[in-house]
Amino acid sequence: MIRIVIAEDQRLLLGALGSLLDLEEDMDVVGKARDGEEALRLVKHYQPDICIMDIEMPVKSGLEAAEALKDDPCKIIILTTFARPGYFQRARQAGVSGYLLKDSPSEELASSIRLITEGRRVYAPELVDMAFANESQSPLTKREEEVIKLMADGKNTKEIAGELFITNGTVRNYISVILDKLNVSNRIEAVSRFREKGWFK
Repeated sequence: MIRIVIAEDQRLLLGALGSLLDLEEDMDVVGKARDGEEALRLVKHYQPDICIMDIEMPVKSGLEAAEALKDDPCKIIILTTFARPGYFQRARQAGVSGYLLKDSPSEELASSIRLITEGRRVYAPELVDMAFANESQSPLTKREEEVIKLMADGKNTKEIAGELFITNGTVRNYISVILDKLNVSNRIEAVSRFREKGWFK
């Protein structure tokens, strides 16, 4: 039996989702939460297999709750109205197993839950398309691109500062932001990721 906690601040939708999933022979809705904070409490208490969460909820959002449950064995499914690449990116970083839109058919939710229980990840196709469309453009500002180009030329902090007429500290700040934006841990990885994406002009 797949044990499920649902977190949704709209009472009507919370009830409807619970009833729908309870109709499935292999699913049992063990808890219902109205906000992210309550969802965390219920997950801790019931230790379900799956927690389905809305994003925009009071007290603690679904994304904040997902981030708090990153190391929990409970698998998280975000179920939302919002097809926003920023939300999707943050959800992926929080390690969610599913990101589905509320206008998906109900049988799709049940089959996604089964796939996720088996260890698969399920993302709404339109979100994946959007995420890849966004990745075709460099996330760096013009100045950050100047810095990474000099890094690729093998220049050190002091040399970059001299070329761009800025201080060593400012260069270090730029590099820190570049590593963060490219989701890498050092300069070599940053240059390599930037090159892989085809962002060097």
